Amino acid sequence: MPRLLSFLSPGRLLATWDRLRESFWFLPTLMAAGAIGLSFGLTSLDAAVEDETYRRLDWLYLFGAEGARAILSAIASSMITVAGLTFSITMLTLQLASSQFGPRLLRNFLRDRGNQVVLGTFIATFLYCLLVLRTVKGVEGSSFVPHISVAVGILMSIASLAVLIYFIHHTAHSIRVETILASLADETGAAIERLFPERLGQEPSDVPEPERSIGPAAAATARLIRPERSGYVQMIDGDALMNRAVERDIVVHLAVGPGAFVTPDDVLLTAAPGARIDAAAAHALRTALVIGAERTPTQDLSFSIRRIVEIAQRALSPSVNDPTTAIYCIDRLGEALARLAGRKMPTSHRLDPEGHLRVVAQPVSFGPLAQEAFAAVARYGMADVDVVRALLHTLDRLTDRIPPSERGTLAGLAETIRREAAPHPL
Repeated sequence: MPRLLSFLSPGRLLATWDRLRESFWFLPTLMAAGAIGLSFGLTSLDAAVEDETYRRLDWLYLFGAEGARAILSAIASSMITVAGLTFSITMLTLQLASSQFGPRLLRNFLRDRGNQVVLGTFIATFLYCLLVLRTVKGVEGSSFVPHISVAVGILMSIASLAVLIYFIHHTAHSIRVETILASLADETGAAIERLFPERLGQEPSDVPEPERSIGPAAAATARLIRPERSGYVQMIDGDALMNRAVERDIVVHLAVGPGAFVTPDDVLLTAAPGARIDAAAAHALRTALVIGAERTPTQDLSFSIRRIVEIAQRALSPSVNDPTTAIYCIDRLGEALARLAGRKMPTSHRLDPEGHLRVVAQPVSFGPLAQEAFAAVARYGMADVDVVRALLHTLDRLTDRIPPSERGTLAGLAETIRREAAPHPL
């Protein structure tokens, strides 16, 4: 029972929902299930409607059994053909995006709602027509033609044609670098809004300053909690950690943050005093951290920024040599980091409602994030004057917006770029 409750924690449910959204099959499956239900519902309605009622519906196409079969068969066969074509085009798009912009972007293409709706529409129409087709009977003495169901099938085929036209436009639009960068910037901005909701200039919360340590005696007896498998830390359920720390009257120190790669030999967190941690409590603390096979942008802001950096690095590689795309990436990095610069970084110490220190998380700072991003681009673009200008312009703008305590990092990076770019006059 405790294991089931830990799996149903808000953090794990959010991680499961995020994985479902990323899957290419989830929404088409829901649409197919809806089409199956619609076919049974409308054929039942047709069975309850009398022939005289059909004749009063002037707008309704009335078919014989053979005509209904021919219409439904034609729609079903064409839909499954178009669904296969759509799937092939989607796979080709994924291959192109992976080779040109990096495999980390496949996640965004797979979770694209437009592609999922298109594939789901074709599959739903196919299943609907196939299931309605089985109810058409033309034997003398047992004739039944579901006129309303057939008419809805024709409407669904018309909608599918419109969706096919949309798919062609959407695919061509989605692989443009401007569209991809705008999507990544929006996703990074949403992560910043979610992770750092408090803006600079807001009144500070009136909470006491916690103690900076748990004391040498408690630290010496701390229980080390290790992961059960290798992977990346995708999410940390802070509320679950806080609740379990309060229940056991312990202090939890997180040894890793979102995005860290861990193995069963690594330490996820320490809990002190360790005497209060049994096997069930250790499992509950361990499951508050969601570990998966890949990094995700849910809480990993560094990964969100890194995807934009990767596009810039590929654009500046000798085989591509596309500095314009790199400048677009620098602009988007500046946009995202400018939004982060206006946020108040939360303290790494978390207090319970009574003011006791319960959780110590990994500290988050603006300087290292910005320095890592721009330094990674600068390593590839020092020989291009336009790229260097864009880097320096963005760094200067960011330096003016961040608190004085953080400016030294960016100012030092800008000075290094100017010095290294000296052989190439600006």
